[in-house]
Amino acid sequence: MPTERFTFKGHSGHDLAARLDLPPGPHLATALLAHCFTCGKDIAAARRISARLAAVGIAVLRFDFTGLGHSGGEFENTHFSSNVEDIVLAAGALEARGMPPTLLIGHSLGGAAVLKAAPGLPRTKGVVTIGAPSDPANVIAQFEQALPEIAASGRANVSLGGRPFTLGRTFVEDVQDNTLETAIHTLNAALLVLHAPRDEVVSIEHASRIFIAAKHPKSFVTLDDADHLITRPEDAEYVADIISAWAARYLDLSPPAPPPGAPEGIVRVTEADPKGFLQDVQSGPFHHTQADEPLAYGGTNKGMSPYGFLSAGLGACTSMTIRMYARRKGWPLTHVRVDVSHDKVHAQDAETGTRAKIDKFRREVHLNGPLNTEQRERLLEIADRCPVHRTLEATSAVETILVDS
Repeated sequence: MPTERFTFKGHSGHDLAARLDLPPGPHLATALLAHCFTCGKDIAAARRISARLAAVGIAVLRFDFTGLGHSGGEFENTHFSSNVEDIVLAAGALEARGMPPTLLIGHSLGGAAVLKAAPGLPRTKGVVTIGAPSDPANVIAQFEQALPEIAASGRANVSLGGRPFTLGRTFVEDVQDNTLETAIHTLNAALLVLHAPRDEVVSIEHASRIFIAAKHPKSFVTLDDADHLITRPEDAEYVADIISAWAARYLDLSPPAPPPGAPEGIVRVTEADPKGFLQDVQSGPFHHTQADEPLAYGGTNKGMSPYGFLSAGLGACTSMTIRMYARRKGWPLTHVRVDVSHDKVHAQDAETGTRAKIDKFRREVHLNGPLNTEQRERLLEIADRCPVHRTLEATSAVETILVDS
């Protein structure tokens, strides 16, 4: 995933640090991701969600709010309303470079902030909240013991997520004064609410209130036993998969026309998970899929195995070849199905005359329609003329060269 460092001016004029994760293939849409309270753009959940969305063509900007992470300014001087301003400014920075965000994603208090910001961003077509509170004041529960000191002296040092922060009276008053009901009710975009029923930081009742307050189109998906910060990789992957599938209904994810000279004959395979085997597969300018290994072999089972792709190529070519021949002959073939299995067998078992192991592909061809016996037998013969079949049976040469990066 190509990642670009990105900076823009926040509400107080300080530089805010961001990362723009770009698709390895065509750029189909842009999303803006707002992190949780006192978190940062580089938390594991944000990285994983961003990476998976980029893999399907959605560029993602994730940034540190004022005073957090690598961004300038003082966290003590920020509040919920300033976070909303930073989101609007981030969207403006993206639009200035020709990438206006049409999808807003917010985690925890960041979810509340994108709900508040969305009505002021008319290009928004979809909003996603992950473990978001329906009332920004819910965040006060994380430092409730410091409220008397804040009321008396105007500020207090608190520990949030194991890190020290200074919170002021302005922050408390701002979250208490801000409500989301009007913003949610006037949201002119599709809404996806993601929430874990066992969330111990923001209860599931908040998700229900957000969902009820919103107009259609809206969707609600529970995250089972995920924690509030979505720390488990499998939970973050699930969230990303849900978002990308849902967004396809509301965003225009059609790939652009290929540029002149686009390498339509090139299949580009890019490693997506260095710790496992997941690969992003881009075939020419239009087609994207994933390859992986089963869980039993150390993979994550998010795509077909390499041999699965090889079997799919043989099965697809067989079905196409049979259909093409039947169409040309005008035969009443109504449907074709080809089941392909692959195994390693000793060559002598396949009557090749050698003792080495070879690859054996077994095809089961199903032909539907009022075909007579002669037609069915002829179509089975035609299956052996499939170009991929001939390639597999012939001797192939693979040339490999090392390219300097």
